[in-house]
Amino acid sequence: MRPFSSFPGTVLLAGLITGTLDILSAFVYFSIVSHGQPVSKILVYISSGVFGKAAFSGGPAMMWWGLLFHYLIALTWSFVFFVLYPKIAGLHKHPVATGLVYGLLVWCVMNLVVVPLSQVPHGPLRLVNSVINILILMAMIGLPLSFMARKYYTR
Repeated sequence: MRPFSSFPGTVLLAGLITGTLDILSAFVYFSIVSHGQPVSKILVYISSGVFGKAAFSGGPAMMWWGLLFHYLIALTWSFVFFVLYPKIAGLHKHPVATGLVYGLLVWCVMNLVVVPLSQVPHGPLRLVNSVINILILMAMIGLPLSFMARKYYTR
């Protein structure tokens, strides 16, 4: 038996892969647009969803909380995808389209539902930033999940 042939193992691996791809992309993008600000600010920002403004003065622990929350979110999106994948006919026939649409869905739910309900400081949605973030989620979460689920369910 292969180590990640079980459903829980596969979902865990998918969450770790997509979480890592997504956070690395966020680090690169943030480094570019912020002209080299520390990427730890992203992790503190994520932790502020739970801890509010206190996260910004909470020290290094807030960075670790943010990383934990980030991976829990990636794991949740991976679990949702793997549960929905066999239930929606035709997803396996169009893995690229499936992944792109799922990345867009993730962005919509996170930015239009989850973030507004969290304690994260809110700013205006900017079209260019939104498009770049949608593309990141499509490429780093949607597409990998689509191909991993296709492989898992066709073995």
